[in-house]
Amino acid sequence: MRILSLNVAAPKKIRWRGKYVMTGIFKEPMIKRLLVKKLNIEGDAQADLRYHGGPFKAVYSYAGEHYLYWRRELGRPELPYAAFGENFTTSGLKEEFVMIGDQFRFGQALLEAVQPRLPCYKLGLRFGDPLMPKKFLRSMRLGIYFQVIEEGAAAAQDEIIWVKKRRKSVLVSEIARLYASPEAAGMRRLLDAKRLIPYWRAFFDKKLKELR
Repeated sequence: MRILSLNVAAPKKIRWRGKYVMTGIFKEPMIKRLLVKKLNIEGDAQADLRYHGGPFKAVYSYAGEHYLYWRRELGRPELPYAAFGENFTTSGLKEEFVMIGDQFRFGQALLEAVQPRLPCYKLGLRFGDPLMPKKFLRSMRLGIYFQVIEEGAAAAQDEIIWVKKRRKSVLVSEIARLYASPEAAGMRRLLDAKRLIPYWRAFFDKKLKELR
C-alpha cells in the first residue's frame, strides 16, 4: 500500500447556485513532506466545523482505484487525484477491506479508521453537478475518515503499513451500506462494535427502534 498523492487546501469562497460558500474541497497535490496533525494536515483546513473536521474526521483518504470507475462514469478520463477533496489518495487501501479501529502508518503518522465519508452538497459544487452527492453515495465508493493517533510527517509515495487489524469489528463499508439501506440484523452487528463512535451509535440505535 502506498500514498499516491498528499493533498491539502485552505478554505476559499466559491459562488454556487446563487450564493457564496466557503469550502476546503478544492485540494491540491503537494510534493513536499507535511505534518499530519491531530485535527488536520499542515496547510489544510476545514471550512464548516459543524459537519467537517474534528478528531473523527481529521484525515480523509480515497482509493486511487476508485478513480478508474469515476473516469468512466463521468466521462472524464483526465480526472486528477484530489478531485474528491481527499487528503490522501491511496493505492491498495479500500473501505471494503478496512475495519473500524484498524490502524495504519502513513509515513510517520499513525492513523485509525473511524468511518466512511458521507457526501454533502459541496461535492456537487466541486464537480459542477448538484446530483453528484447522490451519485457518490450510490456508488458506495466513499473513502475512509481517520483519527490521528500519533502525529508525524508524510509525503506522496510513502508506504502505508497496516499496523493493527481488529478482529471483532465491522467494515467501514458496512456503515455506509446500512446508512443507505437500513436492516435490523446488520445494525445490531454495528451496535455491538466496541469502536463505533457516538454519532453512529446514536444514529443506528434510532433507526433500529424505528424498525420495531
